Amino acid sequence: MPVTGDVKAVDASQPGDSQVQVYAVAPRDGATPNEVVDGFLESMTSDDSDFRTTRQYLTKEASSGWKPSALTTVLAKAPNRSDRPVHDSDRGTNEVSYTLTGEKVATVDDQNAYQPLAPSDYSGTLHLVRQKGPDGKEWRISMVPDGLVLGQSDFKRLYRSVNKFYFATGRTEAQSTLVADPVYIRNRTDPATGMDTVTQAVRSLLRGPTDWLRPVVASRFPAGTGLRKGVTSLTPDDRNVLKVPLDKKADGTGQRTCRMMASQVLFTLRDLTSARVEQVELQRSDGSALCVLGADQAEEYAPDGSSGGPDSQYFVDAKGHVERIPGSTRGSGEPEPVAGPFGSGSLQVSAVGVARDEQSAAALSEHGDELYVASIATGGELPGPAVTSKAEKAGDRLTAPSWDSRGDVWVADRDPGNSRLLRLAGGAGKAQEVTVPSLDGGRITALRLSSDGVRIALLLTREDGTASLKIGRIERKGPQGKEQVSVVDLRQAAPQLADVTAMSWSGGSRLVVVGKEQGGVQQVRYVQADGSTPSSGVLPGVNQVRAIAAADDEQLPLMADTVGDGIVKLLPGDNWQTVLKEGSALVYPG
Repeated sequence: MPVTGDVKAVDASQPGDSQVQVYAVAPRDGATPNEVVDGFLESMTSDDSDFRTTRQYLTKEASSGWKPSALTTVLAKAPNRSDRPVHDSDRGTNEVSYTLTGEKVATVDDQNAYQPLAPSDYSGTLHLVRQKGPDGKEWRISMVPDGLVLGQSDFKRLYRSVNKFYFATGRTEAQSTLVADPVYIRNRTDPATGMDTVTQAVRSLLRGPTDWLRPVVASRFPAGTGLRKGVTSLTPDDRNVLKVPLDKKADGTGQRTCRMMASQVLFTLRDLTSARVEQVELQRSDGSALCVLGADQAEEYAPDGSSGGPDSQYFVDAKGHVERIPGSTRGSGEPEPVAGPFGSGSLQVSAVGVARDEQSAAALSEHGDELYVASIATGGELPGPAVTSKAEKAGDRLTAPSWDSRGDVWVADRDPGNSRLLRLAGGAGKAQEVTVPSLDGGRITALRLSSDGVRIALLLTREDGTASLKIGRIERKGPQGKEQVSVVDLRQAAPQLADVTAMSWSGGSRLVVVGKEQGGVQQVRYVQADGSTPSSGVLPGVNQVRAIAAADDEQLPLMADTVGDGIVKLLPGDNWQTVLKEGSALVYPG
C-alpha cells in the first residue's frame, strides 16, 4: 500500500483492467439523498446477482417494477447527477428529485443489439422519497427509468461482443452459408438471468436474429426453441464436447436440420471459450442425444471466406495491368501477371475487383469511365464495357467494383447528375440499378460487399466533401435470376469518425477503416458491423493511406495503398512493411 503522495478520488468509470470487478454496497443507515443516488449509480456498474443490492436503493414498489434488462444506455462518461436536489414544494422535505445528465452515444436493447447514436444530450430523473425504515426515516428512490445507464468504460468492462450465426435466406440448401449477427452479452455472469457467458450466447442464438438482420437470415432451430428450464451454465467437458439441453420444441427435429442447428452453436462459440469446442451435442428435453456435430464437420456450413478462402492479392502495376501475388499468409509472394486481357492486353486499368472464385475480374478503365468484366484464368479478347459513366470529372465516375458471394459485380456511378448503384448479375448481362433509399443527400463514393452477400458497406460523401461509413442490408424479392434487389435500412458503422476515406471488410462482422476524428489526424482502426468499436481497434499508424484491403480470413495480412511508400502490409503483432514500391489498387478477392 502507498504511504505517501496525494489522495485521489477514483471514478468507477475510469478506464482500466477489463477483469476488475465492482462489488455493490448497500446503502448505509441514515444515508443522505446524495449518497443514495451515488450509491445506486455505482451499484449499476457491478455484477450484483439479480441486482439485489442495487434494488436496496429503491422502494419496494420501484424495485418490483424496475426492469434493468430492458435497455442499456451508453454514455461517453459516467452519468452526472445534479449537485442539488429539487424539492417537491407540496411534500416539503420528504420528496426530492435529481437530474442525471451525460452525452448519449449508444444503446443496447433487449435483443442485445448495439445501436450507435450521434452524440446527443441524455437526461433522466430519479425521484426520492423519505419513508419509514427499520431504524427510522430513510431515503429511497421511488421513480427510476427502466434499464441501465453506464459510461463507456464500464460498458466495455461489463459487456463483450459476440457473433451469433444464422443462415442466409434465398439460397438452396447446398448453398447454405452462415451470416454473423453481432450482439453484446455480459462478461462473466448476467445478473438478471444468472447465466454464464456461454449460456447467454446460446440463449441469444435460440431467441433468433436481431431485428436489423432478421429479413435476410433464418435460424434452423424450430420457432420458440429454448434451453431446458433451469439451465444457467454450459461448460465443455474434458474432451471439449459441449452438451446443450433443449426444450420440447426441438424434440422432433430431423438429423439434417439438427446438424445445421449444431453448426450455428459451434460457430457462435468459436471465439467465446478459452478452449475450442470440438463437438456439440444437442439434447432432447429428456436428455437423450438429438444429434452430434464435430467442429471439422461444421465447415460444410462455414461463413463464406472464414475457412480455406482465397488468400491471393491482386493489384494494378505501373503499366496499368493486373498482377497477382500468389497465395501466401505473409503477402510476400512474387507478383505475376494474370491471364486474359487484364494481364497483358492493350487496356490500361485503374482499379480491379476479383471474383471470390478467382476466375474472373472486373476492372475500371484508366480514366474510370468504363467497367469491363473478363476472365483472369484463361486468355481471351477484351469484351465491350459492361457499364459506362458519362461524368465529366474523373472523380465523379465509377467506383472500384466489388463481388458478392453469388458472383454478382457491384459498382456505383458517382456522376452528380445520375448517381446510382448498379449490379451485374453473375458478372454478365445488362447492369441493373439497385434502389438505395435514405441517402440523405449523400453520394456513394466507394463500396464493398460482405462475404455473406447480405450486407454492403458504403462510403457516402456529403456536399462539404467529408464522407461517412454506412452499412446497408441487401434484400432480394422475386425468383432467382429475376429478383428485384434493394439496399435498405442504412446504419452508421463508424460514428466516432468525422471523415472516412477508405474501408474494407475484415471477417464476418468487422471492417477496417481509414479516417479522422473531429480535428484529429488520419488513423487506421477496426470497427464492428453494428457500429461499435473493439477495445483493441486502433492499429499502428501509416502515412497517407489511399486505399485499404483486408481478407475474410483475419489471419492474412492487412494491406494498404499509400502515397509515399507504395503498397504496405501489416501482420498481427508487427509493424507496417513495404511490399511494392510501384503499384496501386491492391485488393483481396471480393
